[in-house]
Amino acid sequence: MSQKQRFVITRSMQPNGGGGEISLEECKAYFEARADFTYEKVLTVKGPESTMSIEGDFFMWRHGETQFPFRHYMGDVYVAIAHEDIVPVMIEVATFFLADIVEG
Repeated sequence: MSQKQRFVITRSMQPNGGGGEISLEECKAYFEARADFTYEKVLTVKGPESTMSIEGDFFMWRHGETQFPFRHYMGDVYVAIAHEDIVPVMIEVATFFLADIVEG
């Protein structure tokens, strides 16, 4: 993959709301049960000349030496596809939450 694509795991596409928003409590319970995820309240992004910190609810998936954030925000889970190995993980997460994956 040459560019990052951003996706949203959401229940908003489900008929009649499909069980409503994905709650932070649901996310914490699911991701805590997975050894390959850790929870962070701040995401730090380091660039060549600066560092930026973003506050939020991040579930960090470890792949080798790299971590990829799954961010819970306003009832959805956001993920940027920076590596093809993250795609099956994203599908597992969406399947667990009975949610759809939409580009956005």
